[in-house]
Amino acid sequence: MEIEIGNTLINLSGIVVGLATFLIIGCCHPIVIKAEYYFGKGCWWAFLIAGVLFTVWSFFIENLVGATITGVTAFSCFWSILELFEQEKRVERGWFPSNPKKSGRKRQAADTKDNEEKGN
Repeated sequence: MEIEIGNTLINLSGIVVGLATFLIIGCCHPIVIKAEYYFGKGCWWAFLIAGVLFTVWSFFIENLVGATITGVTAFSCFWSILELFEQEKRVERGWFPSNPKKSGRKRQAADTKDNEEKGN
């Protein structure tokens, strides 16, 4: 990916990959939060499958920028598995809301509310 300005050739590949990486990571964060809220950490396998699929796909892309962005997406999916487990801890600490409709969380949510009312 190059453009010519005057007699100077400008390579845009690094900027394109950097911007794509920023956007991919930015998209993965809310996806992890929502996945943990609605499905819990048990949905980690979906991120694993997505990561493996993106990894395999990147092997067959001839364009270096496209293959790099696909590889970044793959490893962002793998990293999201770790973040999913960390997100559960953040919810337990009260940093993020828990889903009271999920089993095992109703009691936790009620305990948190009781503690807040008691001033603990």
